[in-house]
Amino acid sequence: MSFIRTKGPGLILATGLALIANYLGLVFPIVGGPVFGIVLGLFLGNLWHKPENVTAGLTFASKKVLQWAIIALGGGLSLTQVYKVGMTSFSVMFFTLAAAFITAYGFGRLMRIPIKLTSLIGMGTAICGGSAIAAISPIIEAEDREIAYAISTVFLFNIIAVLIFPPLGHLLHFSDQAFGLLAGTAINDTSSVVAVGYAYSNAAGAYATIVKLTRTTMIIPISLIFAAVVTLEKKRSSAGNDGVNYRFKAIFPWFILWFLAASLLNTAGIIAGHTATLCTVTGKFLIVIALSAIGLNSDFKKLRKTGFKPMLLGLIVWISVTVTDIMVQCATGQV
Repeated sequence: MSFIRTKGPGLILATGLALIANYLGLVFPIVGGPVFGIVLGLFLGNLWHKPENVTAGLTFASKKVLQWAIIALGGGLSLTQVYKVGMTSFSVMFFTLAAAFITAYGFGRLMRIPIKLTSLIGMGTAICGGSAIAAISPIIEAEDREIAYAISTVFLFNIIAVLIFPPLGHLLHFSDQAFGLLAGTAINDTSSVVAVGYAYSNAAGAYATIVKLTRTTMIIPISLIFAAVVTLEKKRSSAGNDGVNYRFKAIFPWFILWFLAASLLNTAGIIAGHTATLCTVTGKFLIVIALSAIGLNSDFKKLRKTGFKPMLLGLIVWISVTVTDIMVQCATGQV
């Protein structure tokens, strides 16, 4: 009962807003529910003085519900299918991941952008937008405003990609598989990947969707790397403090193991058919709930103070991923 009393009002508010955002996302799939969730949350949260009794529920949604979303998405992911696609697209995925993180940290340092915001933008562009940002945000202890800014940045260039990729693919005379690989690698939101892929051709749409799912599995190793790095940093910074001992176990992203477990159940056929589809749909909706809560919890004035530099960083990282994808495909003869 105490959970319902303390967390209930905020969860109800975030869920109600997510239902509206999800509907708008279905009407405008190029934008998607997560973007509408963040935007509606920002406007409502900053135009309306929220009662104090919603704060605890919104915080819970932005942290725990976000992790539940990742786990649910695992139930719709077949590792067998991921392995098959991974073998044919490994070089593109490897080099685009490397390009994203090298560019993010290189230019992020030059522009003096906070390391947490740099990490979120790099992760979101490198892997799969909101899901990837959701995965590392609790590990690096990112603030809601940083998460909101990073997701807004990543999804802005996601929408631009949706508009320019089909004509770009035709201009470069990409095959269906080559365009599917480009769309699945350089566009983040699943609905946008599907929309752009199928706009090019049915074969491109099917392949782009599988590539996008394959990218999602990279959440596992990258999250573990972030956890290890954060642990080492905390140990180093607390070296002179007696009685302070940071352990990897304390910061380990346990929800990633549940994500892997859910994927293994799908691979084994225990989660299959309608159940697997339900897991995917549930995971996506939980992300919309969490992002709506993050929007409601974010101060627009603080976001504005963050400035234009992180947005520019997002543009640079996105361009580096897109150009690297095209170059690797041309070099390996996949076009």
